[in-house]
Amino acid sequence: MDLLNTLVDKGLRRELPTREEALAVLATSDDDLLDVVAAAGKVRRQWFGRRVKLNYLVNLKSGLCPEDCSYCSQRLGSKAGILKYTWLKPDEASRAAAAGVAGGAKRVCLVASGRGPTDRDVDRVTKTIEAIKEQNEGVEVCACLGLLSDGQADRLRSAGADAYNHNLNTSEETYGAITTTHTYADRVETVQQAQAAGLSACSGLIAGMGESDKDLVDVVFALRDLDPDSVPVNFLIPFEGTPLAKEWNLTPQRCLRILAMVRFVCPDVEVRLAGGREVHLRSMQPLALHLVNSIFLGDYLTSEGQAGQTDLDMIADAGFEVEGAGTTTLPRHRADALSGGGCGSQGAPEAAGCGSHEGSVATGCGSHGGGGGCGPCGGHPEPEPVVVADAGESVPAGRTDAARTDAGGGARTDLVTVRRRGAGTDLAPNA
Repeated sequence: MDLLNTLVDKGLRRELPTREEALAVLATSDDDLLDVVAAAGKVRRQWFGRRVKLNYLVNLKSGLCPEDCSYCSQRLGSKAGILKYTWLKPDEASRAAAAGVAGGAKRVCLVASGRGPTDRDVDRVTKTIEAIKEQNEGVEVCACLGLLSDGQADRLRSAGADAYNHNLNTSEETYGAITTTHTYADRVETVQQAQAAGLSACSGLIAGMGESDKDLVDVVFALRDLDPDSVPVNFLIPFEGTPLAKEWNLTPQRCLRILAMVRFVCPDVEVRLAGGREVHLRSMQPLALHLVNSIFLGDYLTSEGQAGQTDLDMIADAGFEVEGAGTTTLPRHRADALSGGGCGSQGAPEAAGCGSHEGSVATGCGSHGGGGGCGPCGGHPEPEPVVVADAGESVPAGRTDAARTDAGGGARTDLVTVRRRGAGTDLAPNA
């Protein structure tokens, strides 16, 4: 197919495809799907080999958010039965992070619900970053705390944060239909503040919210213009009790085409398969590894993922390798750009910074809105239980809903259980 040959050539040269070419990827047929995956896979392997980076979530504060993001179970007015608790203490968060690091995670993502941190919140998080760094040598730490105020990114950077996550989520044109309590421009400004402070920017999208192909291309091109080092691709998990509870629009084939389009537009960027992959890709998840070079293990912010050991088996069975702590993630040209002030400046480019070149790979055990999430990997001991203030009551099991193509090509919602994180318990599994 001439389109795919053109996109491969452009990806290998780090040349931006046209919007028409990106739209054409999303419009390809299921008959051409394997050709699309194979083509995007060539670009992925050029810049990242067969390495897969593992990321681990520590949810510092759950629920109780004043924002009205329609996709989020933690939103203002949400009736979703999720866990709600206030800030974890630094030692509690550090113990949770240690479980992920012991499982092979290279980056720990610290996520907190809310519009944005107060200065007191930043103090809390800086103490947590310092505790995690002290106890886990070489680990990357990414903060995801919402909209930043002046000077807060610098404080996080000084405390040892390597990266900051703030997703654009959808196109500027449709953003107002998803959220009204802040703007698309607010999100762009926060990403730029993080970059100006020398933090590695992590910013991505959520697919499956009823957006058009044009919206998807618009947000991915906007991300390319922002030039984050990491682009997480989330697939909407439609939680009961949220405005988007009935938006079951995705099929595995659609998800793979979206990931391929992102890879062609962002060829040398860490593309991360984040929240919703188990629900929407299901048995086709291994194919996605040919498109992405990074995943979250285990649980997400308010829903459960598949077992960490299952993810590790999937990576090995598909012929990929877990990226070791001594190997940087991004290609050398991006690492060099970061070495003067980005997250790679925490150490030499060969250390566990965000920028990268190819290096040795060590094997090991092993997000919606803000990040992704992980529980401890199978085959490793659970961390000590963490006492969380205001943890809330036990949460009932979730509904049995997930999209799948029926005989007529539409979405079905009767095959995969969307399990609420912590269902049947009063604590999050990864707390």
